[in-house]
Amino acid sequence: MTTRTPLDEARDQLSSAVKTLGYEQGIYDMLAAPRREMTVSIPLRRDDGRVELVTGHRVQHNLTRGPAKGGLRFSPDVDLDEVRALAMWMTWKCALVDVPYGGAKGGIRIDPRLYSQSELERVTRRYTSEIMPIIGPEKDIPAPDIGTDEQTMAWMMDTYSASQGHTVLGVVTGKPVSLGGSLGRASATSRGVTIVALEALAALGEEPSESTAAVQGFGKVGRGAARFLAQAGVAVTAVSDQYGAIMNPDGLDIASVEAFVDETGSVVGHPGSYAIDGPSILTLRCTVLVPAAVEGVLNADNAARVQAQIVVEGANGPTTASADRILQAHGVMVVPDILANAGGVIVSYFEWVQANQAYWWSESEVEQRLADRMKSAWDDVTLYARDHFLSLRDAATCLAVQRVADAHVLRGLYP
Repeated sequence: MTTRTPLDEARDQLSSAVKTLGYEQGIYDMLAAPRREMTVSIPLRRDDGRVELVTGHRVQHNLTRGPAKGGLRFSPDVDLDEVRALAMWMTWKCALVDVPYGGAKGGIRIDPRLYSQSELERVTRRYTSEIMPIIGPEKDIPAPDIGTDEQTMAWMMDTYSASQGHTVLGVVTGKPVSLGGSLGRASATSRGVTIVALEALAALGEEPSESTAAVQGFGKVGRGAARFLAQAGVAVTAVSDQYGAIMNPDGLDIASVEAFVDETGSVVGHPGSYAIDGPSILTLRCTVLVPAAVEGVLNADNAARVQAQIVVEGANGPTTASADRILQAHGVMVVPDILANAGGVIVSYFEWVQANQAYWWSESEVEQRLADRMKSAWDDVTLYARDHFLSLRDAATCLAVQRVADAHVLRGLYP
């Protein structure tokens, strides 16, 4: 049996949307293929003097609605097809929340846990210099993703700025606030996940104080989502990371879990909880399940055992097409990634706007604007789903594809 890749899933979603919208094959062909992609070899001098070669990619899926936008990940699992899929999902995400970007993604095939800070800096700067011809505040604006952070973005911004002879704050987003980053950016994706989770609960008539949640992944997205869900009154009964999972049926003390992770590096062993098998977190009985780690964790093997009423996709592509069909048949509401985790790109857009204007907003302004955008997108998707008798994923993808295709038609083909 052939293993399906994230790119297979992304293209299937596009194909379904094109068919639903009644578009011709040419629209599918145009939107299924990246507009531009670059693969680079990065020679890295290790701290002990050895030279190692690593591979990096940058894929720009679509540029019709504006400059490309998308994260950069450092992971040993990075491959070109994964980056292509993630870039495509970024296109739909940007269109869905109506920010004037196309989609892009970058990746370097490296495990950042095995390299020193100095080595990661050298990799980042060399990668930036290699892809420099295709990035810039009006071309393609990278941001953090798995294995990267605001320090990575600071190195990228400095490398690009040095080549230009002046500081270019808008070349990346997710920077430190002291270097032109936006207040509220670090927590934006997690806040967005929580906002739509609460909207989904309200749509089902569930009160947060009577609801439970399980969060798979305790990194950039999952950790914040667990915190904000708990603050909203939802009992977060289980969380997991790459080392394992913990549970407390009465609700975990998330602040305590965060402090424990800061001290030990993992949720495993947290007092006041007991250990459970990592993958089993996906099939626990709960109101809301937030898969916030990597792609494909909900699949044909486990989807039928999911006991959550709502799945809110904090990660990109955590649910395969086969799992989607099973969850829909079982009456599980799935809030798709291009809606659920769009908070990051929304506030990245805010950061880019602020950097270009050299005028910064307060944290409360950022959070209010984020909430307004997320709720507006939720309303658009749920209305489209109701009017066209579609699942939330199909509605979100159709709405996004329609906006991108309309922009293509309006711009026309050149020559």
